[in-house]
Amino acid sequence: MRNFKLIAAAALVLAACTPKARIDCTVAQAPGAGIVVRQLEINTYKVLDTIAADASGSARYTMSVQPGNPEFVYLFYKDTKIASLLLEAGSKVSVKADTLGNYEVQGSPESQKLQSRELAYARFQKDMDSTMDPKELSRIFIAHYRDDVKYVMSNPTSLTVMPVLFEQLDQYTPVFNQYTDAILFRKLTDTLKTVYPDSRYVKALEKETVRRENAMQVKSLIDSAEERGYPDLSLPDINGQRQALSGLDAKVVMLHFWDSSDATHKMFNIDVLKSHWERWHAKGFEIYAIDLNPDKSAWASVVKAQDLPWINVNDGRGWASSAVMLFNVTSTPTSFLLADGSMTTTDLSGKDALDKELQRLLK
Repeated sequence: MRNFKLIAAAALVLAACTPKARIDCTVAQAPGAGIVVRQLEINTYKVLDTIAADASGSARYTMSVQPGNPEFVYLFYKDTKIASLLLEAGSKVSVKADTLGNYEVQGSPESQKLQSRELAYARFQKDMDSTMDPKELSRIFIAHYRDDVKYVMSNPTSLTVMPVLFEQLDQYTPVFNQYTDAILFRKLTDTLKTVYPDSRYVKALEKETVRRENAMQVKSLIDSAEERGYPDLSLPDINGQRQALSGLDAKVVMLHFWDSSDATHKMFNIDVLKSHWERWHAKGFEIYAIDLNPDKSAWASVVKAQDLPWINVNDGRGWASSAVMLFNVTSTPTSFLLADGSMTTTDLSGKDALDKELQRLLK
């Protein structure tokens, strides 16, 4: 019994020591109303609580916020968002709002920044809806885009850049819709990771940054593909040295996508690929094998253990690799043959298909 009391007491002490953030909210037009508190969970809202305002429309809410891990929190009256807040551990925020979504916030500089960007975005949407003239629409968009860029570059350590980077022109078009925006995303991601390494918001930004970097790389490779008849690749081998697909000195290259964690793929290396490579390599055949196992250490171990003599590469991105999107790979193993600067259309799925095609191309 004594141990139970000690554990319970320790739990109470820990709970008391957990950092808190406090919100004092007044909605004078809605005395006695329920105010819904929601927390941003990347792309959805999570309802934390519904607090009842007193006769003057005032309500208080306290929540845990870990140091170094600010939280986006929103207050709603019915279906209307009446305040947007970025709370840090120890924050004491005062909000005065109306039922239409207008509000003032004090005690949180980050929340004030967040409000200023939301107001700028609202003006942008209103201006875009006010005209149908293409030139004017273009002018409005460019002005807002430049203003957004200026803001995020001036506030690289503030999480308030997150909603700015994810603004939408419409349902399908982000404001940051240029391929080269990936460079800006990477700069901000790397900076925010040093300030908020454990933030799920920053981790989500990292994923979006990688997606944009892949898209930028794919576009670059596609733009240059006309020179060769196929998109080029440049991926790291087990020594970290980049190997360019276009730089291989071979008449015929087999572009092979596989998964080093799959036992059947490893057997395929030994039973099929090695025999073909040994037979045809001296005549101008090479294999460029792209592993889609994100565990690069495990992949390198397989390559060394099987003593695979061809070009083996892995960028550690698994199925998120730009190579997957570039060649529209949907399953593994998948292989293509490149010959005379172009990709052949030969079906390599048959038992002797590869051997027959190599005989034809390397005769």
